[in-house]
Amino acid sequence: MSITLSDARIVTPDGVHHGWLTIEDGRITHVGRGPAPGNGRGLGGRIVVPGFVDIHVHGGGGSGYPAGSEEQARRTVAFHREHGTTTALASLVTAPLDRLKAAAGMLAGLCAEGLLAGIHYEGPYISAVRCGAHRPELLRSPSAAEFAELIKAGDGHVRMFTLAPELPGALEAVRECVDSGVVAAIGHTDATFEQSMAAIDLGASVATHLFNAMRPLNHRDPGPITAAMVDDRVTVEIVNDGVHLNPSVIDLVLAAVPATRVAFVTDAMDAAGMPDGDFDLGPMKVEVRDGVARLAGGGAIAGSTLTMDRAFRRGVQTNGMTLPQAAQVTALTPAQVLGLSHEIGSITTGKYADLVILNDNLTVHAVMKHGTWTTEP
Repeated sequence: MSITLSDARIVTPDGVHHGWLTIEDGRITHVGRGPAPGNGRGLGGRIVVPGFVDIHVHGGGGSGYPAGSEEQARRTVAFHREHGTTTALASLVTAPLDRLKAAAGMLAGLCAEGLLAGIHYEGPYISAVRCGAHRPELLRSPSAAEFAELIKAGDGHVRMFTLAPELPGALEAVRECVDSGVVAAIGHTDATFEQSMAAIDLGASVATHLFNAMRPLNHRDPGPITAAMVDDRVTVEIVNDGVHLNPSVIDLVLAAVPATRVAFVTDAMDAAGMPDGDFDLGPMKVEVRDGVARLAGGGAIAGSTLTMDRAFRRGVQTNGMTLPQAAQVTALTPAQVLGLSHEIGSITTGKYADLVILNDNLTVHAVMKHGTWTTEP
């Protein structure tokens, strides 16, 4: 089946062009400028961007991945799909090992089905000093046997593992990640600059929500933030929700780090898209007030209520990014992290037709996954 979308502002890596594109068998076959040849589905000059890729998301729409429920996982995927996320990792949080393995086993089935791009373990091998919204009593140092069990539980679908490189055994775990084809991410860490660089030298290639739950940047103690920002081998995650980071800090990162190494993520939990109230994040109780999620009793920030379309919008409207730059950090860079940039992440001939149609105010008008509308225009 062939579909032509016409009268669109198409955002490609090299600019924004008024034109058209053709889709056949779920893939983009032509991208042209000006009027479309023959009849096409007119988009009224709306903006077309690549489907968003979220490599760090726990939940949304009242449901979450850490619950270990297939029904909740499916609802989470559907909620974020409505907001333009066409590819996502399912992020788990620190929990007893049997619960983590059970949740990973369930999620592996949804990965095999194509609903999810993989599983992300955030913990339990993280720092108690920088644990944020993770339960300290469940944290531990990496064990080779445990680590192998967690990877095995994902049945080949574990794609990322966040750990603190200063923990005993953590560098060996980084090595195991790389050998297993899993992205090793530095996060929830009190590591020094030198400890962080040791992990990067062994293959750690992502900084989990940069600045958040990390040893702070100091002019004589540069820590993991500086290591991640200055090293070309590392992609830095940014939660652009106006809560996790001051907008000027995001401006600083965007000025210092090329967009090819910046990935906007939501770090969203169940409360995304829901009214204020009380929620669960794995084994933790979370209170959401004025859209901000914190551990019950006014504790640490506990994920976000962000969606990728809002992160994209903030990038343009608050941080002054161009549309191609915003598409880079919400689609192509995270696709590169997952090793999927040959298939998704940009509007390029031969790639899957994962598309988000945006109105002039950058709100979502329609969403397409592999050439099929999941939210109709």
